[in-house]
Amino acid sequence: MLLELQKLHKKFNKGNVIALSDISFNLEKGNILAIVGESGSGKTTLIRLVAGLETLDKGEIIINNKIVSSNSIFTEPQDRKVGMVFQDYALFPHFTVFDNIAYGISKLSSKKERVEEVLHIVGLKGLGKRYPHELSGGQQQRVALARALAPKPELLILDEPFSNLDIILRNKLREDLLKILKETKSTVIFVTHDIKDALLISDEILVLQKGNVLQKGKTKEVYKKPNCKYVSLLFENITF
Repeated sequence: MLLELQKLHKKFNKGNVIALSDISFNLEKGNILAIVGESGSGKTTLIRLVAGLETLDKGEIIINNKIVSSNSIFTEPQDRKVGMVFQDYALFPHFTVFDNIAYGISKLSSKKERVEEVLHIVGLKGLGKRYPHELSGGQQQRVALARALAPKPELLILDEPFSNLDIILRNKLREDLLKILKETKSTVIFVTHDIKDALLISDEILVLQKGNVLQKGKTKEVYKKPNCKYVSLLFENITF
């Protein structure tokens, strides 16, 4: 099992706001897990805990059989082997595409070769000397994906990767992204508010509501057999 979450709890505002309550699930190596739920359900808090951008109150996060977060253990984000693609891509505007991707590859000796390799993987070969403002939104997203893939992470987190794209580009990139993730055999947590994206990309779906897991299972099983009205309504009028 690549990722194990055991009874995670997280509160904010001096304990008055419960962000996550008793969250437990596993993710197998090579699988893509979509996390869906309305705003305030805990999606962002959950991925920030896994990435090491927040500290948990209780529970354990285990990556590749190593505890990276608990009441007594905290592994820094850069040491977790977790890659993250943020919603706004978070590219450095004054860096070239090459330098943006190379930024996270401090531990690889063959940095240039790795950058060229991931540029080819994401379909941006030959664009290494350009700057982010010289790229389309879809190309910027690919650069962000390449930067996350470059250090060869154990786990990749995608935070609403299509939210800034128009519907035509969204549909094209959704297909390309799935192909890239499967070719690289990536283990992925994919956060989205778009149920169709979740259905078309994921192997598994986890539904959050108010910091609680309502249902987790294989994508088709959750779609065909929702276990409550809330989950059923998520898939209403969506053909899969």
